[in-house]
Amino acid sequence: MGAIAMEHQFGFILAGVMSISSMGSLAIAPVASANETHQESQDDFSVVYPPNGHETTAQQIFLIGTAPPDGEVRVNGVVIERSPAGHFAPSFPLERGNNSFMLEFQDQRIELTVTRSGGTSPVPDGSMFVSESLYPTVNIARLPGESICFEAIAPPNAEVSVRLSDQVIPLRSSGTGVALPPNSAVLTQQNSPTDITSSQAATYQGCHSFLAPGNLGNPSYQLFHNGQEQIQPAAGTIDILDPSTPDIAEVIGRSGAARTGPSTDYSRLTPLPPGTQSAITGRESNWYRLDYGVWIRDTDVTVKPGAAPLRSLIRSIRSRQTDGWTEVLFPLQAPVPISVEQGDDTFTLILHNTTAQTDTIFVDNDPIIRRLDWTQPSPDNVRYTFRLHSEQQWGYTLRYEDTTLILALRHPPTISPVRNDLEGIRIVIDPGHGGEELGARGPTGFPEKDVNLIVSSLLRDELVQRGATVFMTREEDVTLSLGDRIDQINQLEPTLALSIHYNALPDNGDAINTAGIGMFWYNPQAHDLSVFLHDYLTITLDRPSYGVFWNNLALTRPTTAPSVLLELGFMINPTEFEWIVDSQEQQRLAGAIADGIAEWLQQP
Repeated sequence: MGAIAMEHQFGFILAGVMSISSMGSLAIAPVASANETHQESQDDFSVVYPPNGHETTAQQIFLIGTAPPDGEVRVNGVVIERSPAGHFAPSFPLERGNNSFMLEFQDQRIELTVTRSGGTSPVPDGSMFVSESLYPTVNIARLPGESICFEAIAPPNAEVSVRLSDQVIPLRSSGTGVALPPNSAVLTQQNSPTDITSSQAATYQGCHSFLAPGNLGNPSYQLFHNGQEQIQPAAGTIDILDPSTPDIAEVIGRSGAARTGPSTDYSRLTPLPPGTQSAITGRESNWYRLDYGVWIRDTDVTVKPGAAPLRSLIRSIRSRQTDGWTEVLFPLQAPVPISVEQGDDTFTLILHNTTAQTDTIFVDNDPIIRRLDWTQPSPDNVRYTFRLHSEQQWGYTLRYEDTTLILALRHPPTISPVRNDLEGIRIVIDPGHGGEELGARGPTGFPEKDVNLIVSSLLRDELVQRGATVFMTREEDVTLSLGDRIDQINQLEPTLALSIHYNALPDNGDAINTAGIGMFWYNPQAHDLSVFLHDYLTITLDRPSYGVFWNNLALTRPTTAPSVLLELGFMINPTEFEWIVDSQEQQRLAGAIADGIAEWLQQP
């Protein structure tokens, strides 16, 4: 979906505009307006989405396309609504299986087939298990005494049990079931749970714990139903770990993505800086559970063989000021895991597996820190809470130097008292997508990546006119990885980072009736800027509101600066698309964003 599906970045040195991709170049390649580049296809009759043969689990689908404005477009014989320019995006319900659509304009025809699949719970075949439901489906490891819950889907009113390590565990039917919608459902306001209770299938569950370390093998499931018996092993094995000599995971690479569970479907937590070490207390496929409860992918760590569990004392703490930052040094015996919590005027650092012997702390008169307090709420973690001078935070970083943890807190920028003067302000602009990644497409097929670059270039010029130093993540139609974009923000340490995008919707959405400007933030330091820009643009430009969202997106995650992803309109909305590609409106939009940034920076 345009911006939310993926993000990208790149760079520029001219009149305050810097480029890290071409430091020696002073030339700016001209950028054609969207009006110029999409006129050629506007006279065609075409459908740009969905492609023929598209498969979806959604209950409806929108057909996005265009035809010359004179005449009628019919879908399965019914005339559809179109914008004044001839664009369309009607939605139609989908039956399970194949759905055929015939689109007609004058003597032209376009045939599409869309297949609706999935969406229902698996159903047993007669008196049989649903094989993929037998837990565990992958190899797992747990601690002695930890409850392991077994699960299987089978016919209702069956007798189900599981045998493992000479233990027979009876499983009982849960009776009812509820399915949660995907996270994307909130984007279409359709995120209510659904009842998946079935008269053809039941979910059977039961839990047990095992005390002795060792490999227990594959659980064997047994089913009795209508006089028939089935015995089937689960695909995964179960190991019970030895807690006295746990393996140690050490974070490698840029950082370790800690999560609430063993897959990317689970929520992100505070990332772990390279060098962080933690005992492994569980395993599920290629994920490790660390001793403070989070999960991390095996590619983010290197594993050291069994050793004593890692613990550390902490005593003295001191701060020092560098250029634009205050660094706080926490000397530790081992590089322990950390968590961060940001409040309105507080920054809390939690050290796990740590015991305080803190009697002396040195934090001198500081431009950002008003006071540092600490508590030990449990034997396993220490909380250090920084009371800040301002509610607005400007960024932070965390790194290990040997076993010393260094927290760097960004100083506030120096703001000119003159309205619209951005002298000294450094801004990264990220034109989303690029190269092979088109992003969303409008009814004519015009790609989001192009309009992102057009508006980003206009915004760059507006900000430079106001005195800002601007870094572009890309100035050409090139493909950039998310990691490269994030690296640029972290290396440049700008005052603000803005990722420019235009939007689309999941298949269940309503493309005709969804429009407007949206903002996406992740770290609390970016929230106020997100709300302010959203309100400023919708009011100043008289545009509809899509809303302000907290969202775990790659380009909202950098912590070195307030980082916001802007969704400036819906490419798939037939009417809003015309506003998006209007060169005069693009210029107004760029000026309004620049004015909004200046106004926000002037706030007390």
